[in-house]
Amino acid sequence: MPGWSNGSSNGSYASFLLVGFPGLRESRVFLVLPFLSLYLVILSANALVIYTVTAQRSLHQPMYLLIALLLAINTCAATTVVPAMLFSFSSRFNRISLARCLLQMFCIYFLIVLDCNILLVMALDRYVAICYPLRYPEIVTGQLLAGLLAVAAARSMCIVAPVVGLASRVRFCRSDVIHHFACEHMALMKLSCGDISLNKTVGLTIRIFNRVLDMLLLGASYSRIIHAAFRISSGGARSKALNTCGSHLLVIFTVYSSTMSSSIVYRVARTASQDVHNLLSAFYLLLPCLLNPIIYGARTKEIRQHLAALFHRTQGQVPSKEPQVLSSHRELPG
Repeated sequence: MPGWSNGSSNGSYASFLLVGFPGLRESRVFLVLPFLSLYLVILSANALVIYTVTAQRSLHQPMYLLIALLLAINTCAATTVVPAMLFSFSSRFNRISLARCLLQMFCIYFLIVLDCNILLVMALDRYVAICYPLRYPEIVTGQLLAGLLAVAAARSMCIVAPVVGLASRVRFCRSDVIHHFACEHMALMKLSCGDISLNKTVGLTIRIFNRVLDMLLLGASYSRIIHAAFRISSGGARSKALNTCGSHLLVIFTVYSSTMSSSIVYRVARTASQDVHNLLSAFYLLLPCLLNPIIYGARTKEIRQHLAALFHRTQGQVPSKEPQVLSSHRELPG
């Protein structure tokens, strides 16, 4: 029996077959082109905004650097998922070892949680910039930013490690076929042949607790930010503050709505086919990666201006005027 391990008295599969969208059978190969095209669009859009931020010294400010970091995490998340998905459409290259499966599971969930934690750091950055603009440079220093990012990474590790650690202790003897395009936690747990109630309880508890805590922190931050923005006397500065908050809130809505809708449908619509659940998983994993660079590229004035200048240069044209990097109002640090 391929992939079967019989160390100790209890047998367990040591490798698995990833079968994304099993209901399509041989037609799965036709999904390669659309998902590959989507992946290339994600890579291009994120790379373009990241390049713009890193290449322009005027954008080397906390808000823009955090945007670039968020998009880099999106790129890593898509790269963790899509290549494995494309291999899962093939019958030759879709076998994965248990160790690699657990590693992929860890990377997927770690990047998703880190994405949410970066949004919390961005909320704190905007809170200080809008509520305490004069003290912003002395509060939000490079040292503070590095510390916050380290805390975000450590929190992500602490959230994901227990779930993956418990999964590594489970025996898998029902089947060696994972009906999913990636090593998603519950898809793997369906192959277990023991009691996994602890795994389910820990996973659900951690997810609910952190989602509720994140939403409370984000809600408190942005309610204060919006309240402070409406009290700004300068119309231009107030408009800039609200526009920046609008971009961040759109990204937050995209990330959390896609994640929560997938979780709710997974637990409520149990009669839906596996293909539907897999499509929802692809939706919540890839939609933020696709929309985030579009939101920040289109709605963030400074990034949008530099992108327009970049396109003009690539077309061999000279822009009619240089992009205004700095706002005429200095109350709101970028």
